[in-house]
Amino acid sequence: MNALATLGARLAPKPGFRPVPPERRRRRRVQLVWVLMVMNVLTFFPDSRLLVPIPSALGRLIAQGSLLLALVLVLTVNRPLRVRPSVFIFLASLLVTEAVISSLRAEFLVGALYRSGRLLIFVVVLWMLSPWWTRRDLLLVRTHLMMLWAVIGTVAAGLLASPGGAFVDDRLTGILWPIPATQVGHYAAVATGLTTVLWMAGLLRREVALISVLVTVPVLLLTHTRTALIALLVGGIVAGLSLFTARARARRTFAIAIGVFSVGALTMGSVVTTWLARGQDTEQVTALTGRRLVWDAILAQPRTTFETLFGFGLSNKSFTGLPIDSNWLGTYYDVGLLGVAFNIAMVLFVFVGAWFTPQGPRRAIALFIVAYCVVASFTETGLSEASPYFLELTLAASLVYPRPSRDGGD
Repeated sequence: MNALATLGARLAPKPGFRPVPPERRRRRRVQLVWVLMVMNVLTFFPDSRLLVPIPSALGRLIAQGSLLLALVLVLTVNRPLRVRPSVFIFLASLLVTEAVISSLRAEFLVGALYRSGRLLIFVVVLWMLSPWWTRRDLLLVRTHLMMLWAVIGTVAAGLLASPGGAFVDDRLTGILWPIPATQVGHYAAVATGLTTVLWMAGLLRREVALISVLVTVPVLLLTHTRTALIALLVGGIVAGLSLFTARARARRTFAIAIGVFSVGALTMGSVVTTWLARGQDTEQVTALTGRRLVWDAILAQPRTTFETLFGFGLSNKSFTGLPIDSNWLGTYYDVGLLGVAFNIAMVLFVFVGAWFTPQGPRRAIALFIVAYCVVASFTETGLSEASPYFLELTLAASLVYPRPSRDGGD
């Protein structure tokens, strides 16, 4: 008996011990689900140059296994099963259904069905996270921003560890985890935009915002990613205008930005032109770095009526071995005109929803994301597959979801 009493005394909580509240544990698991979703879209490229080589099988297991782990975890946190009805998720479900139908007739059946299945699980997990869409603390937005900081941190660490090895064709890439320059630019641009909008809305401390911008902006510039920079500027202007009349910070930011732009245009015009040209001549820039040749070939490809409506099945977004680099033509090639229509409806739903959302940070962030995605979609793919763009567009859709008058703070 004395031994049992001694053991019980040792196992008893110490004075001052406070158990973690159930709500906080649920919140942490929701954050972990979103972290896993971001890890899933960090595609592993086996032929990339890495500072510490990662076996291809291990890299793919980490990236692709994250989605299944997210599905299992979200089922444990969303009990009893609850979902919010959403037009956006309904449209995404139609896109998944159409992708499965088109993939059943694909030339590379196994690959197409695998991508369709991944997209299906991706949408299911996002749907299962819908009970947390209306939280007052913007849990999913803050988690996404922290993950972007972590990703950019790995890129910056690789740059410090091996300045020469981190550049491919004079463009900054990830060498701790294989991240191409275009994706690095995307993550840096979105992190810069979210940081700026949250700061203008008074939801992020000045010191944190300043450190973030001082890291993400140089990373973006070192990637020489023109699409990400232009999308960031357009998205930032749209989001800033939505806060212009309500936030003094937004007005000051616009005034500073106009001043910096004016001075920069007068003193650094040649530097900006050189950066935008990226060593290309006028013909290469006009041809969008060879993209137009691929786009013209896709449009000229013979199609049956079924292929016109449903496409050829989900692919790796390449045509005759060359990247398509256009969401709209990539979607048309994979899932046809119906897939393009669903994509347009998803984007329009978020934009219209943001337009009618009351003025504030939720509306501003949603407008930034949807504006960014629209601009980037012309030379980037992702709105019709499991990708960072699809994930962020869903994030924007969660922000425009109508909040109940009394939010229980799920």
